[in-house]
Amino acid sequence: MRLGVRYANGRGVPQDDAEAIKWYRMAAEQGNAVAQLFLGSMYAKGQGVPQDYAEAAKWYRMAAEQGEATTQLSLGSMYDNGEGVPQDYTEAVKWYRMAAEQGYASAQLRLGMMYDNGEGVPQNYTQAVKWYRMAAEQGDATAQFNLGVMYRKGQGVPQDYLQAHMWVNLAASKSQGEKNKKYAKARKLIAEAQRLAREWKQKTWDELKSGL
Repeated sequence: MRLGVRYANGRGVPQDDAEAIKWYRMAAEQGNAVAQLFLGSMYAKGQGVPQDYAEAAKWYRMAAEQGEATTQLSLGSMYDNGEGVPQDYTEAVKWYRMAAEQGYASAQLRLGMMYDNGEGVPQNYTQAVKWYRMAAEQGDATAQFNLGVMYRKGQGVPQDYLQAHMWVNLAASKSQGEKNKKYAKARKLIAEAQRLAREWKQKTWDELKSGL
């Protein structure tokens, strides 16, 4: 296993993906979950072997069944996208949940998205918020953004523009300098949340003054 890592990274030996595969396979066939993960990843990427999603899924499953969270996420993603296995959202949810329950933020995000979109499970915004929050509190920017959107729309939580502003702002702060659609959308939502928050504060202040 360790020799496979050395060949994969060129540490102390010439970098050689084929040799890495050889040593990963020997350890994987003996039940080493990490070797199974690495071997599956090599097949998924086509490193040292022809790309083969079905073979990747085979090794991912072996590791996932041993409780390896990273591999559970990878296997869930394969079912989610129909890579190497028939597309099956229910199976995707199953593996995402296993990794999410181990505290894996990326899996919590994916599981939240499945509940948000009603894929593999009945649509449930409360559950979506639950899993988004877990990932968001670990610093996952996409989960923070999605949680902010849920607060903005009042889906799964009471509508709260201040919370929306906070979470979207956190997500955007991690995306500084990224010129992509998500960041542009985040900036737009921040501006809207700030405006609505100001209006809410003013309305509350006016109501307090009228009651004096």
